Amino acid sequence: MKLVSITWSSELPHLMQGARELSFNLEAWSYTQLDDPTQLEKCLKSLKSAQMVLIHPSNDPCWDEIIPSLSPSTPVISFGRDPSLWTVANVPMDTTLTVNRYALFGGRKNFKNLLKYACNQALKTSFQLEPPEEILWQGLYHPRSETAFATVDEYLEWYQGKERSWVGLIFSRTSWANEDLKVVDAAILELEKEFDVLPAFCFGMGDSDLGAWSSVEVAKRFFSGRVEAIVNLQPIFRSRNSDEALQTMKALNVPIFHPAVVYHKTEEEWKDDVHGLSSSEVGWSVAMPEFEGVIEPLMIGATSRSEMDGAQIEKHVPIPERVSKLARRVKKWVALKNKPVSERRVAFILHNNPCASVEASVGGGAHIDTLESVARIMDRMVQAGYSLQSPPKTGKELIETIMARKAISEFRWTSIEEIIKRGGALALLSEEEYRQWFDLLSPVVRDQMIEAWGRPPGEEKDGIPAAMLYQGKIVITGVEYGNALVCTQPKRGCAGSRCDGQVCKILHDPQVPPTHQYLATYRYIESCFGADLIVHVGTHGNLEFLPGKSVGLSADCYPDIAIGDMPHLYIYNSDNPPEGTIAKRRSYATLVDHMQVVMTDSELYGELKELEDRISEYRRAVLSEGGRAHALEHIILNLLEKSNLAGEINLKRLIATGASFEEILERAHDKISQLYNTQIPDGMHIFGELPAGKRREEMIRAILRAEVRGAAALLLGREVTANIEDLRELDGLGGDLVRAIIADRTGKIEGQEKSSISRLLEERSIGKESPALDLLRDRIEELSWRIEESREMESLLRGFSAGFIEPGPSGLMSKGKIEILPTGRNFFSLDPSAVPTEAAWMVGRRLADSLLEKYEKEQGRLPENVGMFWMAGDVMYADGEQMAQMFHLIGVMPVWKGGKLKGYEVIPLEELGRPRIDLTVRVSGITRDCFYNCIEIMDQAICEVAALDEPQDMNFLHKHDLENGSHHRIFASRPGTYGNGVNLAVYASAWKADKDLSDVFIYWNGYAYGKGVFGEESQDGLIKQLKSVDVTFNKTTTDEKDLFGCCCYFGNQGGMTAAAREVSGHHVEAYYGDTRDADRVEVRTLSDEVRRVVRTKLLNPKWIAGMKRHGYKGAGDISKRVGRVYGWEATTQEVDDWIFDDIARTFVMDEENRKFFQENNPWAMEEMSRRLLEAEQRGLWKADPEVLDALKNLYLEIEGWIEERMGDVEGEIQGGSIDVFNADEVLAWKKRMSKVLGD
Repeated sequence: MKLVSITWSSELPHLMQGARELSFNLEAWSYTQLDDPTQLEKCLKSLKSAQMVLIHPSNDPCWDEIIPSLSPSTPVISFGRDPSLWTVANVPMDTTLTVNRYALFGGRKNFKNLLKYACNQALKTSFQLEPPEEILWQGLYHPRSETAFATVDEYLEWYQGKERSWVGLIFSRTSWANEDLKVVDAAILELEKEFDVLPAFCFGMGDSDLGAWSSVEVAKRFFSGRVEAIVNLQPIFRSRNSDEALQTMKALNVPIFHPAVVYHKTEEEWKDDVHGLSSSEVGWSVAMPEFEGVIEPLMIGATSRSEMDGAQIEKHVPIPERVSKLARRVKKWVALKNKPVSERRVAFILHNNPCASVEASVGGGAHIDTLESVARIMDRMVQAGYSLQSPPKTGKELIETIMARKAISEFRWTSIEEIIKRGGALALLSEEEYRQWFDLLSPVVRDQMIEAWGRPPGEEKDGIPAAMLYQGKIVITGVEYGNALVCTQPKRGCAGSRCDGQVCKILHDPQVPPTHQYLATYRYIESCFGADLIVHVGTHGNLEFLPGKSVGLSADCYPDIAIGDMPHLYIYNSDNPPEGTIAKRRSYATLVDHMQVVMTDSELYGELKELEDRISEYRRAVLSEGGRAHALEHIILNLLEKSNLAGEINLKRLIATGASFEEILERAHDKISQLYNTQIPDGMHIFGELPAGKRREEMIRAILRAEVRGAAALLLGREVTANIEDLRELDGLGGDLVRAIIADRTGKIEGQEKSSISRLLEERSIGKESPALDLLRDRIEELSWRIEESREMESLLRGFSAGFIEPGPSGLMSKGKIEILPTGRNFFSLDPSAVPTEAAWMVGRRLADSLLEKYEKEQGRLPENVGMFWMAGDVMYADGEQMAQMFHLIGVMPVWKGGKLKGYEVIPLEELGRPRIDLTVRVSGITRDCFYNCIEIMDQAICEVAALDEPQDMNFLHKHDLENGSHHRIFASRPGTYGNGVNLAVYASAWKADKDLSDVFIYWNGYAYGKGVFGEESQDGLIKQLKSVDVTFNKTTTDEKDLFGCCCYFGNQGGMTAAAREVSGHHVEAYYGDTRDADRVEVRTLSDEVRRVVRTKLLNPKWIAGMKRHGYKGAGDISKRVGRVYGWEATTQEVDDWIFDDIARTFVMDEENRKFFQENNPWAMEEMSRRLLEAEQRGLWKADPEVLDALKNLYLEIEGWIEERMGDVEGEIQGGSIDVFNADEVLAWKKRMSKVLGD
């Protein structure tokens, strides 16, 4: 009698044991084995000779082949929790139901009887058997007890605790019933070294009919009032009611840890795998639990494989070192909870971006005034009873103290001697002191650090000095305020008082470990200062991006090493789920998110505003005042020249080709309408501060912009257009509507018979209210409530007490996603299996068509290959619009099932109606590490399309494969690393020609990714692809983010453009898409996008005023954006000369602005001016002679400001010198590049 079973791996041991005891010939398969095509083929073959088949189906792809292979004449019995999959069975339903009860109850005895019963029913045997035996659905377990306990009282009576803090541990009933308990046992025994432990098992979601409690019910009944932390070993913390689950966890108010087990890799396989977890395991074991607010996905278990009667058995075993790490981290969190407030010690880390000037960028954080925020947090700490000594009253006072002491890293204007002289050093660590920590690291890590930075405490290597070393001791910098410590994050990949291609070690080696001083700083904070908690402030630093596995880190991964055992809170922007997710998974951060910055209308200014007015005046005059209209024509043409719009609309060509003035006017009108329709941030957010008054109104109108405009249009009987006059009218009424609804809600207008809305409609002669207005009122009232419910400061202080931080969604509020509020939550991202959504598919198709239409119109042909920069924001912000665009370009369409992406279908050429366009995709490191399933399906589609036997002129993927051989098309940086390299080369002035930047891009980003390949070295493949790239592409989805918001934009798209031009030898276009309004998808040139953003933000007096409100931080952020303008010009030469001229005029030559920088952040002014001069010296900027003369003279004055602040300082510094070293001049760098790229 031959039986075949295909089940979950957890069910195999009991099935095989039962078969062995019954002397059955059972050929057993785990469906996870069947990812291997060879094993799947063997399994399908075994089905042909089976006399009975037992299956536990799932939605995994292998079942698409298994189910059709089942013979109708062979009894098939299906079991599992999903009754819809029972229909595969061909036995009576009573048989199916009984088998399911055996499997559901679980345990050795039930599985043995399951086999007997199945044979009796399907094969007419006559085994003696017992009915399904119900065993505990939930209970308490301990490895030292032979039996489980049904109640807490029974367990406590047996356990006899030691009157220590209690920790709850919850795990799956399946593990208990299937006796797969080694990981659970190890966790219990390790935790018991410090705590009394309450280990409970349960039946996942629960089942009231069975009497089975859910995870949440177990936590409520077993743990409430007893435990001070919970360790959750289930895949997710389950309840059928998500609100009930949240309320229970809030009531428990303890940290809930979520260590994970790698289910299908041995410990050695996991250690060797730089990815850590597969995409499916990330989704199930990491991403889904984040929705519940659980924290710290430490990898504590792996798989142990063995054979039993020919079947592959998988059980799970602990990773002892990781289990110990978990216990130590739990210990620190519980100690934090129990420590008196007055004794708690808190360390704040301010991010510091050396590439944008260490001195100019202390407290980096996107859209948040980190300095003022930290000052206010410390003030609240004092009020709450924390022992702080003379904390700064304001952010200005904080940064003045830091910079007066030079409590930062050495850099161009800061020598190590100055740091010591001014008192910026918290400690000088001797080699002996540092080695107490260093020698505990693994040999692999020690060797890597010594190879990169020399023997402890650091040595000069390859012309790079030892980092932060004074008289042989490591310098730790910061400012101590009693029990609070403020440190700037150390430089992680360079050293010395310089910034150039010689000392930028990370440019030479993307995998370079952090410096000795970097790790020493974090160890000092934990061990010497004795931090009970570390808080990283603002989006984002570099800790979470240190080398190591993508997720499921080991003891050799640098984020894991640096964070040590310290509880970690991270103040993060709620609009940035991609990078926040990395912080959670790679540095064990519990996020406390903050509100997004208030967005406001950009407005027009200067010549742009005058141009708008004159166009309006002309349109009135042309109807009746011909002479006045003629005069205005000349004024308008002059304003087009003065505003630099003439070049953008090709004014000279229009005039030369006889275009009418109306046509010229229409083009100018479209440009200023586009500028008006852009929103800008109004300064920055300050942690814990809620927008009030007019800023509250602005915020609400910005978030609900489309809805407000839509309601206003309906009231006026209009349509929403992109016309500036229409938009001004709609925005005017919309602003009044928002103000009136807020006034009615807050009761500010009292004693009036009519509501503010009623009076407004009457004054406007609009008439009665409408359903659209009712909907808008509901939305505004809900949004107002959500803003008011934000408790950022309270949540942070709850975290300071090791309380539970509520989870919440993240993303772009500007897309109307008001559920992102209230803030102060530990945000989660989304389920990547849902992208692209059907709505995103519609947008993506239009985006692809617009790109092709624009290119064909300009070049007279379609592009053969589009170079894409694919960011994680496309998945998290835009639901996969760009992914959908890429699908459409290659000619496939998504297939969904139940709202999830199931696969794709190839669109026939006759239906597509054009050639299939090739792709060269550079994915971000975050896309790679968080959404690998998206990469896999995209690669799968690309490979299938490339293999189609179609005419070469209709399938450019196939054409290029025939020319170059089959090769990869999706690339990123090396596994375990982040960044693109090009931005580093640009900032360090480490290039002399375009080829240098091209080489850096290929060297850094030539690693292939896709289905079955993860980080394969493929620089040759990248070069082959780049040779046929005709246009590069990225896009914007929101005004909250733009191409100057981060150096990654120019480093990736700019770097790809430079590389494609260099290796192909022909001009490559650069395009930018715009899906801010899904109804008006646009594709424009990169240069047009640069102009749009420069005009609406960087040169806009309204935006500048918002930045200036934030003093040092605002000045630093202005300087960073100027540096990125330079980065775009260095990589693409798509920035107009007038932009650099106006930057110099606006910030350096304007006396008021220059004084602002002098008083608040002279280093930012110096960095900005130095970049402008470098652009001119390199021939990237043909400067207005007067501007250039003024800039050179003023730069000397700016240097004088800094030198005056420095006084008499010892030690060598680079100062303002621009020292250019490319790879040819740096031997160690040249060797690495040559090894990868060839000579």
